[in-house]
Amino acid sequence: MPSTARATAERFLAATTGADLGDLADCYAPHTVIEMPFAPPALHPVRTETDRESLRARFRAGAAVRRYERVTGVRIHETADPEVVIVEYDLHGRLVGGGEPFTLSFLMVMTVRDGLIVHTRDYADPIAGATALGRLPALLEALAAPRA
Repeated sequence: MPSTARATAERFLAATTGADLGDLADCYAPHTVIEMPFAPPALHPVRTETDRESLRARFRAGAAVRRYERVTGVRIHETADPEVVIVEYDLHGRLVGGGEPFTLSFLMVMTVRDGLIVHTRDYADPIAGATALGRLPALLEALAAPRA
């Protein structure tokens, strides 16, 4: 088990391009919180409290649509809090159906305890993500829908 937040972040980044995307779940604590402040609420909850096995299923379902091939532009910033690191990276991959390439840029604020991720705040461009994954029409529809 990694002993530092940085080591856990490095293990997480390595797992993004592994043979089984479900292995990413092994980087997370049994119960974790994932926040995505820029996510359109109609497509994805801004805050999710979840468990490791639900994450494993979610990551594996994503692998049916896309494959991540490499990670570039990695910058890991350690903070004054030894449990918190800020991770910047670009994730390159291809859509499974047609092989179209894509690149998604991320910034994650990751909180790690006992070598496992207990909380993240994930910042990504929802338009770029929806475009890369063929979900731009759904994003536009969600944004155009009247709010309750």
